[in-house]
Amino acid sequence: MVGAGGVGGYFGGRLAEAGADIVFLARGAHLDALRTKGLRIESPSGNVHLGRVAASDDPAAIGPVDVVLFAVKLYDAEAAAGLLPPLLGADTAVVPLQNGVDAAAIVQRAAGAAHTVGGTVYVSAVIADPGVIRHTAMDSMFFGELDRRRSARLERLLEVCRTAAFRSTLSDNIHVDIWTKFVRLSVFSGMTAATRSPIGPIVADPDLLAMLKDAVREATAVAHAKGVPVPEDGADRVEQAYKALPPQAKSSMLEDLERGRRLELPWLSGAVVRIGEEVGVATPVHRFIATILKPHVQGSQP
Repeated sequence: MVGAGGVGGYFGGRLAEAGADIVFLARGAHLDALRTKGLRIESPSGNVHLGRVAASDDPAAIGPVDVVLFAVKLYDAEAAAGLLPPLLGADTAVVPLQNGVDAAAIVQRAAGAAHTVGGTVYVSAVIADPGVIRHTAMDSMFFGELDRRRSARLERLLEVCRTAAFRSTLSDNIHVDIWTKFVRLSVFSGMTAATRSPIGPIVADPDLLAMLKDAVREATAVAHAKGVPVPEDGADRVEQAYKALPPQAKSSMLEDLERGRRLELPWLSGAVVRIGEEVGVATPVHRFIATILKPHVQGSQP
């Protein structure tokens, strides 16, 4: 696991709980806690405390592995990709699990096309304290070869994931899965961060819900203009999905905003606007979100 935050800590912890051989590449106080206290997951799906986990800040000390789950924040992805070469063996698969649609290209520049596959996750989880992951909703991982072939290395990864307490899918078209997540997540992150509100009050308010659905339609139109066949009825699907979430569910971007951390905004609503301009699709709701959150992109000012 390159990155042991909400995504890496949750999925890596669940895999370790199931007996998989997991090493966390982490840093700072979180790394210290993993080394001294282990990893704790607080989750409606069941709490777990792993008293001993393998964790390091040096990829050379780990060496080649079968699979790298690349789970750092998007604003750290370029720098973290430089950690990948010592982890690569002859057939290592690097699975980027970032939000947005740019992660595979970042990984490919560092690791090469042969090692890069596609991936995405649906999960709401954060570092509550060093060594502690708080999971509140969703628990799905998707991965697939970028050329859509069914590979032995990802079949093996699927076998391992199926033993863990989360849902896993070996995708036949990971590009559609990544863009479908991008459409949903850019809206979920943007609307919760812009309103400083969890999802419940948003879907309960007719005006906010209408704005949310308009944002889904904008991102869907951008995907279609890029030639990615995400579902046409995305706005209705997203409405149903978000109404089914726990009303207190927050996006990681809202969690970061509340903690004064950097935001992934340029790769979410900002990316919808950027790509929309490239393909000639208007994105007024996402432009509004990207504009009003712009002062917070770099986190709290000293």
